[in-house]
Amino acid sequence: MNRMKEHFQKDVVPTLKKRFSYKNPHQVPRLDKIVVSMGVGSATQNKAILDNAVKDMEQITGRKVIITKARKSISNFKLRQGMPIGCKVTLRDEVMYEFFDRLVSIVIPRIRDFRGIPTDSFDGRGNFSLGLKEQTVFPEIDYDKIDATRGLNINIVTTARTDDECRELLKELGMPFQRSE
Repeated sequence: MNRMKEHFQKDVVPTLKKRFSYKNPHQVPRLDKIVVSMGVGSATQNKAILDNAVKDMEQITGRKVIITKARKSISNFKLRQGMPIGCKVTLRDEVMYEFFDRLVSIVIPRIRDFRGIPTDSFDGRGNFSLGLKEQTVFPEIDYDKIDATRGLNINIVTTARTDDECRELLKELGMPFQRSE
């Protein structure tokens, strides 16, 4: 069993059950899925840029990438409906816990000038979004082989009903949030 999943079952579930006074351990919020996405707007001019982004994303997640396409045409951006403009991966179960463990213990500490993750990225329904400015903070990416630094979005979807439940879940799992002053 994965280290993070084991920590969740042995430590986090009893803590959250006590804190929110749940009667049943199945009421405790848990991670549902993690969606990692990368928008590559310059892919409209050069298809090789999207291929490099897909390769980076596959190295980061270890999974096959889905290429996202434009839903509608926007002439100011020289974008037509159906053009490939990004990529995404949805992680669930063991792979999700493995990725979250790597994110919290390896990737986030490698971010330069890191002072904690801001707590204003909750959506009101118990989900959390995080944006990284460059993919080079992941140890799987070889800095010498990348053509450009690209940002990526990480959306953490939980079964929590409120932001407070989600915040406590992620805090117990080791997410380093900024301290409120």
